[in-house]
Amino acid sequence: MQDAATITDSAKALIELDSAPDLGKSSAFEGIVGESTTMQEIFRLVERVADSDSTILINGETGTGKGLIAHAIHKQSYRKDQPFVSINCGAIPENLLESELFGHLKGAFTGATANKVGKFEAANGGTIFLDEIGDMSQDLQVKILKVLEERCFEPVGGCKTVSVNVRIVAATHRDLEEEVQKGNFREDLFYRLFVIPIKLPSLRQRRSDIPHFVTHFLDCLNRTKKTRVTSISDDALNVLMQHAWPGNVRELANLMERMVVIKGQGEIDLDDLPEKMKNDAPASSFCAPEITGDGLCLNTAVSEFEKRLIYQSLEKTKWVKNRAAQLLQVKRTTLVEKIKRYELQKCA
Repeated sequence: MQDAATITDSAKALIELDSAPDLGKSSAFEGIVGESTTMQEIFRLVERVADSDSTILINGETGTGKGLIAHAIHKQSYRKDQPFVSINCGAIPENLLESELFGHLKGAFTGATANKVGKFEAANGGTIFLDEIGDMSQDLQVKILKVLEERCFEPVGGCKTVSVNVRIVAATHRDLEEEVQKGNFREDLFYRLFVIPIKLPSLRQRRSDIPHFVTHFLDCLNRTKKTRVTSISDDALNVLMQHAWPGNVRELANLMERMVVIKGQGEIDLDDLPEKMKNDAPASSFCAPEITGDGLCLNTAVSEFEKRLIYQSLEKTKWVKNRAAQLLQVKRTTLVEKIKRYELQKCA
């Protein structure tokens, strides 16, 4: 299987998909797949807080779409016509990150041959997205705290203060409360960031979205890779539904690209899945949701499972409701009622 920590440019583009059904009228959510109850709640929270200008901290495992949610917050806000500037604080060497954030003056250090505008100044009037802020050194944490408190900073090598009007959205895969206890993250900065927290679920916590991702990936890959893969078998889909997905949507995107490119045409079946994934799949076809330390709402879990079965039956019958009802052994009127209740829609 491909490394879950890496993703090709084409696979990354595929993650940006159609909007969720009940929020499809808002252009801010274009590019995000999420029909599960948890994701719908997150979309509604984004709509409520986008215009508040409050600092937002997005937490979630690698590959859960933190950057997409940050962008949605910006597009939903009154700053949407202003710059959206993103920087990965964990991907830039510490000695260069300060210059990237605040800019520098010519001659400030070896190699500084010209003045440079930093990300904060470039985002003036708009939104700056500080991805993986938990990886930032404590020295830089102090300077970020100053920007949050005073809305100003000094470029590297300069003494003139630059004032900015930016909305800060930060993200991390780390548990910052735990990092504070360990002394790795400043407590004062944590509370400055932790105004509106948004917790993104892992893919294994939103398994009902997997069929939607698979359908979209098939459609997009067939267009971009000039392939003719028509569908995925129920057996293969069941294995995908039961996989742990440590790399989340990025891992699923990589795997779908691999299978579609190699298959070329026809239906993806069990034989097309990686051996390790098939061997690790539980024998039972029922995929129970993971019970976390906070517990589990049984009614929600049952509803999500029912929703997934209905969607699978509709996909299998090409959305012919009479045939789908026969597969599920229910009346057509009952099926139609449940489709409306769960707001299921055929993927483009």
